[in-house]
Amino acid sequence: MKIDKTLIPLDLQYFANKVNFGLKNAHYALITVDEETGEETYGTPIKMPGSVELSLEPRGDMVEFYADDMLFYSAPNNQGYDGTLSIANIPDSFAVDVLGEEQDETDMVLTEKSNAKPGRFAFMFEFDGDVKATRHVLYNCSANRPTVSGSTKTDSVEPSPNELTFVASAREKDNAVKTKTLTTTPAGVYDAWYQSVYEKTPAA
Repeated sequence: MKIDKTLIPLDLQYFANKVNFGLKNAHYALITVDEETGEETYGTPIKMPGSVELSLEPRGDMVEFYADDMLFYSAPNNQGYDGTLSIANIPDSFAVDVLGEEQDETDMVLTEKSNAKPGRFAFMFEFDGDVKATRHVLYNCSANRPTVSGSTKTDSVEPSPNELTFVASAREKDNAVKTKTLTTTPAGVYDAWYQSVYEKTPAA
């Protein structure tokens, strides 16, 4: 008999991933801001094929206060993450939407300008696991210009990936930095992860 893992309570850790490996399904969703209300909305996620490696380094040092010759108080200071994504190629749509490059519709070229106005975005991706892939979303990201590199061909051809650095911080409306799925996440939420940026559906 096949067990429906979505019906198993969260405290049963038997079905949790023991290890994570791999990286795939990178997507970005552009954030737009209503000029009148200031409300932020997410566009439809766009796939970024060719992900090679991703690292997320926590931002924010531990707050420590000393008194009475001892550590009197300490608390974490969550300032999001410094992210580095190694990717085969930066999609043209990402260069326009997020990095602010301009595409000439006649000559079909992309131009990087010093006065470009970058856009913010949500970043989505997944790590595979021994039970089920874990899907993530970082809600509020700003990207720096990617590195540009290349090398001469030798007796073996090895592609040179691009390196994209970005900062993922909390969004203003609810301080959410990142959300991820569990092995027990319902299929309706899990399967629709890349259709739109995940938002908790208000209770009826």
